[in-house]
Amino acid sequence: MADFKYPTFPLEDWVSTKETLHRYIQIVGKIRMAHMPRKNHWWYITLYVNSSGLYTDSISYKDFTFDIQFDFIHHRLDIFSSKGDTRFLELKDGLSVADFYARIMENLKELGVETDILAEPYDLSDKIPFEECTMHDSYHKEKVHRAWQLLVGIDQVFKEFSGRSYSKTCPVHLYWHHMDLTVTRFSGKKGPEMPDAKAADRDAYSHEVISFGFWFGDKDVPNPAFYSYTYPSPDGLDKKPLLPSMAEWIDANGSPMAFLDYEKWRKTENPKEVLLSFLESSYQAGAKLAGWNIGELTVGEL
Repeated sequence: MADFKYPTFPLEDWVSTKETLHRYIQIVGKIRMAHMPRKNHWWYITLYVNSSGLYTDSISYKDFTFDIQFDFIHHRLDIFSSKGDTRFLELKDGLSVADFYARIMENLKELGVETDILAEPYDLSDKIPFEECTMHDSYHKEKVHRAWQLLVGIDQVFKEFSGRSYSKTCPVHLYWHHMDLTVTRFSGKKGPEMPDAKAADRDAYSHEVISFGFWFGDKDVPNPAFYSYTYPSPDGLDKKPLLPSMAEWIDANGSPMAFLDYEKWRKTENPKEVLLSFLESSYQAGAKLAGWNIGELTVGEL
């Protein structure tokens, strides 16, 4: 999407709406996680970008399936059942997380879906249970639409980059816990043993990975950015060159992470090609040092 116009979008401009929206998304993500059969590396819990918002894909339940769709054009939550039933919930300013949670659970019950989730936020600014969370109720339609439009453009670039490798690669998907859009390549080799790690981390990093992502910012990084990391991180990774020149290596919990500031990136003459160069250079840096067979894994011209 070379002609996509990426606007300035500092976190501070929509932080209250993001806090609310992030909890909405976590609720939907947890519902998907509760019902989907397990898939490697937690690929079964994610959401996906589409032409109207974010969606879950089909969720298995007994003898039917259902989908949950955030429609950021008409600003509503849609639930579709393979039995032909639908439910709609308007997304608007003043809709608290508690109201959203109550409504979606009520709608699912009407569709015949009984669901049970850990109904509290994960790694957010507070731990208020969803059913009690009335303080987060900001929903600025224009800013939500703008955030989704950013994901639409970035999703397409990530997909193009994804198609350049024969390695096992996850779908381009959004992890709801940190609300980051990601794509990950795997070398095929097992990662180091992690006996003391959480089960989630042991599954996510069972094999060597180079992961790429975009997130909107948080309390530690207060602006949107792109990132990439290699696991396990090879010695000397942070000494390898990155493109574009504005990209840099930063420390992330003791390991190097390639980092590209969104605000600087969006002002470049060709953001798509600049982003592809960042993804490729961070991949080459990690893959070469980690001994991946880059030649065999590279997709050539048809």
